[in-house]
Amino acid sequence: MKIELAEKYGFCFGVKRAIKIAEENTNASTYGPLIHNSKEIARLDKDFKVGLVDDFKTFKEGDKAIVRTHGIVKDELKQLKESGVDVVDATCPYVTKPQEIAQEMSEAGYDVIIFGDEAHPEIKGVKSYATHGALVVTDVSDLEGIKLHEKIALIAQTTRKVEDYLSIANYLIPRHKEVRVFNTICNATFENQEAVEKLSKRADIMLIIGGKNSSNTKQLFSIAKDNCKDSYHIEDEKELDFSWFKDKQLCGISAGASTPDWIIQNVVDAIEKNIK
Repeated sequence: MKIELAEKYGFCFGVKRAIKIAEENTNASTYGPLIHNSKEIARLDKDFKVGLVDDFKTFKEGDKAIVRTHGIVKDELKQLKESGVDVVDATCPYVTKPQEIAQEMSEAGYDVIIFGDEAHPEIKGVKSYATHGALVVTDVSDLEGIKLHEKIALIAQTTRKVEDYLSIANYLIPRHKEVRVFNTICNATFENQEAVEKLSKRADIMLIIGGKNSSNTKQLFSIAKDNCKDSYHIEDEKELDFSWFKDKQLCGISAGASTPDWIIQNVVDAIEKNIK
């Protein structure tokens, strides 16, 4: 059986940047998981003494708080700074941009609509920057029956599928005088999704490696599953079931933007060791 990695996969620019920031700030704590990969977070704790705090009120004056790649709620960032906490901002620049757009458009009188998962920390943060509030949607049906102004600003979670985003835009454009659509899906998301699309059409088994709570990994898995019925989302080599590979010729592998190379290599090594 042949193993083939997608043309683009794994750590994106924002995650690489955040990991470097964390490694340079030993004895600090991240507010919320720095990235959506528990194994890499455990490595940072073990090797660099970078802990994890889930409640921003836990930080005291003089503590060092690293802001997660997904960003945090605007008011929480303000309170951290006012409390004398040393704030190290590891928010991905691709996430900072929709935050700025949400604030600018809201203050300019636009109804801000965000396509994404309302429970995701990135979206909680972006929504908090919309001065006059924002509506978060996951599907066109969420917009039906909603009274909106004539001026709309549409923003997407950085890791969503572009086709799904366009369906929201296509619904809004004929119904409102002005719809401003901002391309806030990051380049790495586009590239990784396109690479999975291509590979999953040829493979007869696909493995998508990444955190189970990682939005971009779940999107990759969804694309793979559309093209290859034998697609599996795993966090590491311990979740492999070698019966999956029976009679398979080509195993395609991709990984989410928060998945480090060492986990991907462990998966490849385990397959090569157990499947002849």
